[in-house]
Amino acid sequence: MAFDKDAFLTSLDSMSVMELNDLVKAIEEKFGVSAADVAVAGGGAGGGAAAPAAEEKTEFNVVLTGAGANKVGVIKAVRELTGLGLKEAKDLVDGAPKNVKEAIAKADAEAAVKKLTEAGAKAEMK
Repeated sequence: MAFDKDAFLTSLDSMSVMELNDLVKAIEEKFGVSAADVAVAGGGAGGGAAAPAAEEKTEFNVVLTGAGANKVGVIKAVRELTGLGLKEAKDLVDGAPKNVKEAIAKADAEAAVKKLTEAGAKAEMK
């Protein structure tokens, strides 16, 4: 049976980012390779420029470092960002420093930090 490249690409197109990530990990394990190593090695003469690009962070955590003076407003902001219930959000705020959101895109992390700081909290992106 011949490999149908078009069918494979079509199936990749319908996959979520998480499914694609799992597929890449499975391929790395099966064949003993690393996609990051290939990206750096594929740089050729520009290999020096390829290494920093491979290390660029794409996922960020939003960390609540302190509740500040307006604790109620911070709890409301945490609830909006996470979808947690009132008790869970209050526990998260009381237990600061805690991660509010994990492994999210830079723009989403910046928006979350902005929302928390506007509510009176101390938050940072890691």
